[in-house]
Amino acid sequence: MRLYLALTSCKQVIPFNYQSFVTGAIHKWIGSNNEFHGKPSLYSFSWLHNVDAYKNGLKTHDGSYFFISAHDNDLLKRILEGIQHSPEVCFGINVSEVQIKSTPVFSPEQAFFVASPVLIKKKMDAGQWLHLEYNDPEADKILTGSLQTKLKIAGLSVEGVQVSFDTTYGVPRTKIVRYKEIGNRVNLCPVRIQGSPEQIGFAWNVGVGNSTGIGFGALK
Repeated sequence: MRLYLALTSCKQVIPFNYQSFVTGAIHKWIGSNNEFHGKPSLYSFSWLHNVDAYKNGLKTHDGSYFFISAHDNDLLKRILEGIQHSPEVCFGINVSEVQIKSTPVFSPEQAFFVASPVLIKKKMDAGQWLHLEYNDPEADKILTGSLQTKLKIAGLSVEGVQVSFDTTYGVPRTKIVRYKEIGNRVNLCPVRIQGSPEQIGFAWNVGVGNSTGIGFGALK
């Protein structure tokens, strides 16, 4: 299930690296008894859409929005209750309206644009993390493995599911996105998922790649 959150306009400029503030708002809405914190995220959220960009940051206006998706509908109900109690997101921006969308029934192979860049991490022998780009030979394997891990956590079958970057559409690219001063090499590239309608619907909700709970890998 997915919540589309319409936003009010803001008077002050939002910094480009605003993800941690939105993450904080989501945890505020979930509440103090947050058993989801620190665990693999079976939810995802998009970046802010329909915003005005300036040299020093962004501003929302009427028509700006973002969405939150989750495998667990009860989690979204908690978030919805939290929004009703405290609608502020960050920097004086409030949620003005919420629209709820059920998980669509997808075909066995589905292409998705990304609503936030995809982060893929591989742990190296020295304990450091390597951020992979869409054209790395291991990228698709790790994308698939990440989704399989989350399917197992949710008690769903992993049989036959595959995730890959669709480099045939548009011009794929990477960029550095900083989250709390940590630089992340992320991928702006559509993805293609093969599997059962249930598996693909699950991916639509939880996102792909690493760190979906802090604003990476959400699917349109």
